[in-house]
Amino acid sequence: MQPIELFKHPSRAAALARLEAFVPRAGRHYESRRNDDLGPDDRNNVSMLSPFIRHRLITEQEVLTKVLERHSLVAAEKFIQEVFWRTYFKGHIETRPFIWANYRASCQNHIDGLSHKGGFRKAYGRAVEAKTGIECFDAWVEELEATGYLHNHTRMWFASIWIFTLRLPWELGADFMYRHLLDGDAASNTLSWRWVGGLHTKGKTYLARADNIRSCTQGRFNPEGLALEAPPLDEGVMPPAIRLREAASAWPTGRAGLLLTEEDLHPELPELATCEITAIAGATNTTERSSLAISPLVKTFVEGAMADGLTRASEHLSVGSTALPSLSAMAIEDWARANKITTIVTPYAPVGPVAEQLPAITMRLVEKGIHLVQVRRAFDSQAWPHSTRGFFGLKEKIPKLLEAMGLGEGGAPTQLPLFETPRR
Repeated sequence: MQPIELFKHPSRAAALARLEAFVPRAGRHYESRRNDDLGPDDRNNVSMLSPFIRHRLITEQEVLTKVLERHSLVAAEKFIQEVFWRTYFKGHIETRPFIWANYRASCQNHIDGLSHKGGFRKAYGRAVEAKTGIECFDAWVEELEATGYLHNHTRMWFASIWIFTLRLPWELGADFMYRHLLDGDAASNTLSWRWVGGLHTKGKTYLARADNIRSCTQGRFNPEGLALEAPPLDEGVMPPAIRLREAASAWPTGRAGLLLTEEDLHPELPELATCEITAIAGATNTTERSSLAISPLVKTFVEGAMADGLTRASEHLSVGSTALPSLSAMAIEDWARANKITTIVTPYAPVGPVAEQLPAITMRLVEKGIHLVQVRRAFDSQAWPHSTRGFFGLKEKIPKLLEAMGLGEGGAPTQLPLFETPRR
């Protein structure tokens, strides 16, 4: 099995070309075929845009705009909801960062346990080495490792089998996917696994059924021995949600540097006109996804996406760019000093490995007289406040959110800016 051609050269150009090719199928065709996993050689029933959106080589707003230029909101409802599911997960974990922190701690405990729990280590090894004897599951492990991608429905089956049939800790399954998915995302990956296990929506689990797998894979797989029940996992009482973190109150003015991270590689921003960008830098952080080995495919994709983002930023702003050796205070400080910068602007980093590191980096830079300013996209600031409970709370707001972007089917809405309007 070979890597997917579409993802070999990650770039905004590749993302836009794929979007153009998919848009005609984003309506009724997608709705009727989206749950079918036709195999790694036929993905025409899904968009394959997730790795590009994950790193914002293209944005959700751009995707929604293109789809609604071709289809009505009713016709493209299912695809539009899928775009907002990702937004929902991002917003939900922003007000519950303890979910991410608990996952990280628990996952590391299980990883540490692999060194001294023989039976546990063997069971885990059989799963990640595609030796469970469950044909479909083993095939999906091999596909994930070879391509960095799995169909969304297959990810649900995979997680369900991992939790309820193989009876392995969900955190280690989430970690395995996170280390291998090109679109691996802290929020979507973590909360999807929790949803399957009955932790996200308390008591509601997802059971992988042989008949459903057989039907949706068109008979490619007919598994035996799957769990017949999916009792919900339990984690006790969780803390209440917190308030959404505030975004920057205003874009900086005057001289500034632009810092790109793998969270947002879309620097073609009219708002940057408020700054005099005199230097550009970018740093990847992929190795922080886990203490276990990260897939070479993931590293290559993210590095390629970063290189494309830096090139486009330089072209857009007519300023040279630098690929930093690491996302660290020392590397950023050295770059800022070399370019005589005391203010750095960077797109907001949502909950995940980058956000874990930025507070300490910011404090260190402040001590050196350098201010790092995060600015959040208006799309996120509009949608995330509706993501505090279940998806329905955001789903019912989708028409209004689209209207705010100028994509509604009535009235004369105002175009939503890419980032929050500065508050003076």
